Amino acid sequence: MMAKPKGKAGTGASARIAGAVDKAGDKLAPDDRDVAGPSPDPATNLLIHDILLRSGGRILRLGLEKGLLRNRYGKSAAREIVENRSMVQTLASYAVARVATRSVPGAIVVGGGIVAKALLDRRRSRRAAERAGDRKLRKRAEQE
Repeated sequence: MMAKPKGKAGTGASARIAGAVDKAGDKLAPDDRDVAGPSPDPATNLLIHDILLRSGGRILRLGLEKGLLRNRYGKSAAREIVENRSMVQTLASYAVARVATRSVPGAIVVGGGIVAKALLDRRRSRRAAERAGDRKLRKRAEQE
């Protein structure tokens, strides 16, 4: 079977769809309003907004991490802990966050994993506390 010969440029299905999208866009903004942002190009404005949001989110995230650690470890130690994270740790946390935010099943899996890890940590600390208490009691028993 031979392929259909192409017609003149701009008469294909994609050109018709693009024209329909342009007309729909004109209906949404019929008064030819300016694009929000410093540039008349909407793609440039989108890039600028994306950079601002990502850098603002990063600054906020780092500040929160340091603040959470500051109470227990002090200001300088908290800063070093956050800044000396390995590339593997950074990429792993990014990948897990990406999975969690892309879909509901991903969020359920990641959330379930976080809950399981928190419960395991609580259980381990309880065991450690019990062992420490047992050691103290054994020492008392040996002293008497």
